[in-house]
Amino acid sequence: MGKGKKRFKNKGKAWDNRETNEKGVTKHYPDIIRENANFEKYYRMQNICPDEEFDQMMAMCRQSLPASFRITGSRSEAKAMLHIVENCLIKDIIEVGKSEDQQVEIKPFALPWYPGKTAWQINLTRNDIRRNEAYARFHNFLVWETESGNTSRQEAVSMIPPLALKVEPHHKVLDMCASPGSKTAQIIEMLHAEDSKPPEGYVIANDMDNKRCYMLVHQGKRLQSPAFVVTNHDASQFPELFYTGADGEKTPLKFDRVLCDVPCSGDGTIRKNIDIWKKWNCANSLSLQQVQYQILKRGMELLATNGLLVYSTCSLNPLEDEAVVCRMLKEAKGSVELMDIDLPHLKYLKGLSHWKVCDRDLNVYEKLEDVPQKWATTIHSGAFPPSPEEAPSLHLDKCLRILPHQQDTGGFFVALLRKTESLPWEASLTMNSESGSDLNNVDKSSSTSSDPPPAKKPKRMQGYKEDPYIFMSDDHEIWEDIKKFYSLDESMKSVNFIRRTEGGKIKNLYLTTDGVRNFVMSNDKSVKIVNVGVKALVRIDNKWSKCNFRLSQEGLPSLCSSIKGRRLHITKKDLMVMLEQTEEDKAPLLEQFTEKTQEAIKDMEGGSLVLICDFPIEGNGPRCYLELVGWKGAVSLRVYVQKSDRTHYLRLCGMPIPKYGVEKSSRQTPINGKEEANGVTENNGNPKDVKIDPVAGVGTDVILD
Repeated sequence: MGKGKKRFKNKGKAWDNRETNEKGVTKHYPDIIRENANFEKYYRMQNICPDEEFDQMMAMCRQSLPASFRITGSRSEAKAMLHIVENCLIKDIIEVGKSEDQQVEIKPFALPWYPGKTAWQINLTRNDIRRNEAYARFHNFLVWETESGNTSRQEAVSMIPPLALKVEPHHKVLDMCASPGSKTAQIIEMLHAEDSKPPEGYVIANDMDNKRCYMLVHQGKRLQSPAFVVTNHDASQFPELFYTGADGEKTPLKFDRVLCDVPCSGDGTIRKNIDIWKKWNCANSLSLQQVQYQILKRGMELLATNGLLVYSTCSLNPLEDEAVVCRMLKEAKGSVELMDIDLPHLKYLKGLSHWKVCDRDLNVYEKLEDVPQKWATTIHSGAFPPSPEEAPSLHLDKCLRILPHQQDTGGFFVALLRKTESLPWEASLTMNSESGSDLNNVDKSSSTSSDPPPAKKPKRMQGYKEDPYIFMSDDHEIWEDIKKFYSLDESMKSVNFIRRTEGGKIKNLYLTTDGVRNFVMSNDKSVKIVNVGVKALVRIDNKWSKCNFRLSQEGLPSLCSSIKGRRLHITKKDLMVMLEQTEEDKAPLLEQFTEKTQEAIKDMEGGSLVLICDFPIEGNGPRCYLELVGWKGAVSLRVYVQKSDRTHYLRLCGMPIPKYGVEKSSRQTPINGKEEANGVTENNGNPKDVKIDPVAGVGTDVILD
């Protein structure tokens, strides 16, 4: 008997006694009741919003959360995408709204507090998508543009912390609890604000969960940044880092910006995660408070003087919010201060200077001495509010609390802190790290001893064992061929390319910046690095090409300015010829292109090249400048992009996007087949592994959360 049949056979009485309708179909699970008396009582007690607004806030908490998304700001196509959203997709939705009697307005709108009109919100449900083609088209747009990295699905309030940090291209940034990576993506966009050149700074995206680190890798791949590193550490015990100067000496590395979006009870997401209604209790916050403080403290230790740190949670609870910030301010003794957050048009409430400390049963304790023994290990002195005398000097009112009813969002808390000088304990911490000892393992009772503390035992790295990161050198056998074939200028250094194999053929080369290279070389023994840089070159042994490495679309934005040869300017008509080719194993023949393109390419050697296309978006839109990876065969020319990117470029060209059902696996399959395939070619000089899939749309039954 097969496993499937056996599984159904063993369902037993629970299966036999299941509830069915009159047709024998199993009924759905009952809806979760969006009520929790303790939740309402607790937050009414905490006075997190005015009494006259509390009922309005609770009513909004019971409603589903609207969808929100961002148009990726660092991409050259951002203005073109904004034009399409405003003048095509939204226009269709408005027309539908006029012809339908809707209880809830579905019209998308730009978030007024997000700069550049690149963040949008819309009330769109599954039922809306299924009942109307205009809504389905908008949903398809979100799915495929998110896959290609041109939009990012993200809760509106979650966009606030990176904006508060005010990241600039030269900043070194640490995201301590980065997964799933939506805020990291915003930081990457800010680093790449100057599209013309790679940033001097970089972002270190860290997460404690090894598997969740690979979600961050996916984010970096979508946003195509060489200034991106993924690490795998407990944020509260993040290791000391170093930077190698021009003289070869290592000095402690401090970050210009640090984001501490800490683990929390998450009751601010109650509109999206409705399980919270039945699971919520006050003890959840008490158990997390110590971990949150340790992460914030470690972030402050890694922050440079005059640097900025954002502490944020998706919790409404002051025990996870103001209480943690208050403890940091008091222990820092003047070396840390709260700063104002300047986001015009954002609606929020100021932070609290007083709150109540309760146990699971909502018994209130005014001071630590009142706490009974059974709660002594859970309720600490740091949970209690400051005294009326010290509260004014802490300026907790500079914190922001965003409540659901204020602008139809989730709940969120944000605090911006500046480090004015070294922390009181930081000097001993730095001295201890330089000697290689563990400050936490030093016996305080033997402080009078002149013996140095014992050396710290290296921690065992958890999770998957990563391949090594080996930087290229100028004298490597493949570098001269690559440099000559693509006519790379002197600004592109071989030492910024990484390979992941010590022996045998090199499959891929990853591009990094000078800053990332310094970070990896200086900390590779103490930091577990999961991913570095962006894939720039892929091996594809081919007799039609003099170079065994083709360009990768992921790394092209960072590499293109240094490529002086193998650049082909094409028209919009030429691009559409390549994008519309849907037959497998066939590429458009050279004779199908314009005469100007045929003349420009006839003397060019076969192999990988850069396709450049500059055209205006239809409907009086802005000009769109594209740089794409192409391949010249003996008698053909094709564009080398993934399926989701192909759909994106068709949309930019003003072509209709057909609807096809799509499975998860097919959405992740590149249009060019295997990325790392070797060798065999066909008679026309195109790699045999290249598969041209049908132009992909998306089924209307796919929902991204």
